[in-house]
Amino acid sequence: MKPLFDDLIDVMKKHRLRISKQRLKILEYLVHNRHHQTVDQIYHELHPDLPTLSKTTVYNTMKALVQAGIVKEIGIDEHETRYDITKEEHGHFKCESCHNVYDFPINIDDGLKKGGLEGYLVNSKNVYLKGICPKCLLDIKLVNTD
Repeated sequence: MKPLFDDLIDVMKKHRLRISKQRLKILEYLVHNRHHQTVDQIYHELHPDLPTLSKTTVYNTMKALVQAGIVKEIGIDEHETRYDITKEEHGHFKCESCHNVYDFPINIDDGLKKGGLEGYLVNSKNVYLKGICPKCLLDIKLVNTD
């Protein structure tokens, strides 16, 4: 289920987050671009339209959105933090060739029960996989057949 922009603004108000033009543009960007962006990527995408935007503003906005529960940090790579606005339970796959991060459906709770963790208090659920995506795998096969 796709989060509605107006609902997310209501969550920001509920958490007493200041609603500025820059924060709204960052939030709008996240709603319309679900590519698990980094602060640098968000900054570079928005800066041409918002010349007063700084990386510090993007970083602070992302931190506030994470604390409000609007956005989730993805730690799939120890060298960068990416952000996800999708709330439904899902896993992440990072292609080691193109570095894109893809969502995939998963029922983590079933795995926890089958894995013998029933009765445990789980505070955080993340499933991260790394490998080669189908597009890059096809490109590798095409190069190897030449």
